[in-house]
Amino acid sequence: MKGLLVSNMVASAPEYGKYAEEVLAKQMDPKVLVEVRAIEAKKDFNNPRYMELLIPNFYKEHICRLQEWPDAVNRSFKHGNSSIYVRMQGPSEFGISGLLEKWDIKNRLKELYVPTLMIGAKYDTMDPKAMEEQSQLVQKGSYLYCPNGSHLAMWDDQKVYMNGVISFIKKVDGE
Repeated sequence: MKGLLVSNMVASAPEYGKYAEEVLAKQMDPKVLVEVRAIEAKKDFNNPRYMELLIPNFYKEHICRLQEWPDAVNRSFKHGNSSIYVRMQGPSEFGISGLLEKWDIKNRLKELYVPTLMIGAKYDTMDPKAMEEQSQLVQKGSYLYCPNGSHLAMWDDQKVYMNGVISFIKKVDGE
């Protein structure tokens, strides 16, 4: 392996859960958050109202900020396996309660010796500061920040994202 790209993914599920709870949830309209929390408290995650609230108030803010989502994004959501997602992460977007609840490999990042590009974005569900920190924990890390991007910064901050990835690949290829 010559290099590694880590796009919008943190190395600690507990830190992700804390960021979702302490930062992302607080950015949501308080009235909407109260309704979301009420649905979650009843464990009524299949209630259509849940997604009616999350799509405009969370997904369109933090997953993909484009007015109209690209066909590829829509298809991936349509064909995603929600039972696996829920089993791994849990049913709520504001914390983590699935099998990955205690997953944390930050202390192993130092083992990565290949050039590694960590990508974070301002509006991402993952803390961009955590992505930057991770770039400093690997042996040959660099960081790409997408100031207009979300979790899918390759779509909604495409120029910054792609230019950064291409630059990284060219640099690694020259080594």
